[in-house]
Amino acid sequence: METRHVQDWKTSVDRVIVSKAEELQTYGYDEASPKMVWECLLAKVWKDQRELRLYQVVEDILHLDGHVFMSYLSNQNYQDNDDLMASILGVTHSQDTIN
Repeated sequence: METRHVQDWKTSVDRVIVSKAEELQTYGYDEASPKMVWECLLAKVWKDQRELRLYQVVEDILHLDGHVFMSYLSNQNYQDNDDLMASILGVTHSQDTIN
């Protein structure tokens, strides 16, 4: 069986990703979308190993735990807050230099 970069398998596993997003939604993770599930897998599960066989990719998708997904969401929220704070500071600083 051939090994490919996980991005190359994405179209082959789209239905599995949708299924995992739906499963996470039934567990109360309302913000779970196929896109977020895929990004979570890339960031948390496949961060060190990107060359896999198809069955390994499917297995990783099916075994994605809710706590791993929640950890990913929390991390994303912290990054979003940092980006927002940087934007606010940038606007505030530019206002100070204008006045």
